[in-house]
Amino acid sequence: MDLSLVLLLLLPILGSIILPLFPARASRGIAIFVGWVMLLLSGYLALNWQSGKGATNFQFEKNFVWFNAPLPVHFHVGIDGMSFALVLLTTIVALVSIYASEKIGETRSRLYYSLILLLTASILGTFVSLDLLQFFVFWELELAPMYFLIAIWGGPNRNYAAMKFLLYTFTGGIFMLGGLLYLFINLGPNGLQQTFDMVHLQLLAPQLPLGVQQLACLGFMLAFLIKLPSFPFHTWLPDAHVEAPTPISMILAGLLLKMGSYGMVRIGLGFFPDVLAQFGPYLIALGCFNIVWAGIACLVQSDMKRVIALSSVSHMGFILMGLGSLSAAALSGAIFQMVAHGFISAALFFLVGVVYERCHTRNIAEIGGGLAQQMPTAFYFWLLAALANLGLPALAGFVAEVTVYYGTFTSPIALNPEFGWVKGWVIFSGLGVILSAGYMLWLVRRLFYGPEQPRWVGHLTDMNLTERLVGATLGVCIIALGVYPFLLTHLYTDVSDSLTKTAAGKLISQAPQKVL
Repeated sequence: MDLSLVLLLLLPILGSIILPLFPARASRGIAIFVGWVMLLLSGYLALNWQSGKGATNFQFEKNFVWFNAPLPVHFHVGIDGMSFALVLLTTIVALVSIYASEKIGETRSRLYYSLILLLTASILGTFVSLDLLQFFVFWELELAPMYFLIAIWGGPNRNYAAMKFLLYTFTGGIFMLGGLLYLFINLGPNGLQQTFDMVHLQLLAPQLPLGVQQLACLGFMLAFLIKLPSFPFHTWLPDAHVEAPTPISMILAGLLLKMGSYGMVRIGLGFFPDVLAQFGPYLIALGCFNIVWAGIACLVQSDMKRVIALSSVSHMGFILMGLGSLSAAALSGAIFQMVAHGFISAALFFLVGVVYERCHTRNIAEIGGGLAQQMPTAFYFWLLAALANLGLPALAGFVAEVTVYYGTFTSPIALNPEFGWVKGWVIFSGLGVILSAGYMLWLVRRLFYGPEQPRWVGHLTDMNLTERLVGATLGVCIIALGVYPFLLTHLYTDVSDSLTKTAAGKLISQAPQKVL
């Protein structure tokens, strides 16, 4: 019996429990060891992966009954191509974040690394859970470690940022719990089996009355939009990023936001295809608005972290576009964007930390430029991550964005004359591509180009060996996915095809006049 996926989930939980029992000086070594074992386990899963399984055929699946009364609660895990892609992302970003914690982890190290491992476990648990109640537990579990990691190791306004993060995401959890219970309660009266099994719910939920589906879907989607985050629920993100230490910002942008986008596809599209078909055009419009609005906001920021944080809001708009289009190509691009943005945003926040540790300010005007002459390696990695973020061909960001644009523009919704305005929104969102080039290149210019500032001459050092290792790891992932995207797409193509073709895609193709 292959328990590798179970071990992958339990390992960081056990690590977070055992780590405080060891001396503080051993904390970092233990966390790195756990991170490497997790990465090796995910590599084992990759070596034994079987492509072409479809959206309802999960691999490495294990289902253990906890109890059946008063509620049917199981420990049920398994992965398809989409969730496996995010598991790989999680194990890589978590490990490099631990390496990036060399300085910040010196303070209360046992507590710090224990919380990092617990946070990683909660994220992994969200991606591999196939029991809806278990999914909710792991979804909520991340609140505690993230709150304390910001509140204890954050910046001057850390208490405000941590509390704001907690209130927003906890509110989202309440909406999710409401949707979850409402869905479960309505299964019985409609002659369907009452279950939390997500594989079965993918078949049962679409059989409920449309009104029930709409209300249940609303609860879930509000939670996911807050976590993504999307306008108008995005305001917690810049504050959390500005105050969070560098490694926590890497996890927050690279992994935590993907919980929301993953839930939208797994539950939103998987459980409620009729509802997504009904409101897909509006999701596309919301995604396009996010892309342009957040891009404009990036241009007026003075803090490096705020630029990258609002850039994340902009790039999450592509996921909303891909989801709302109900096109296999666009959904494939949205899933690719989850992984590509995970690596790119983690790299950018790490590089912000590299500059901050040397200049002790994130204010772009105070830094004044000219850093390239004293930090040439940092400049190289900054330029690579910035070009990936603006969507330069042959880098990961380009593959995601061009696939979403193609899929959305040629989707059944966009081609339906009744929704001709959708194409207008998609064309409008093209401004976001121009804006991203503007704010990223302007940021790099203001940091690294121009004459050396006298106060920095002789006082700045280039990236050390550990920092180069982190930058190189993320850079290789960005380049590899950009040059050979099949490394990733072969994992989940069957999932995106199944979710759109057998559900909402089929509904639209057969009855386009009833899409709305």
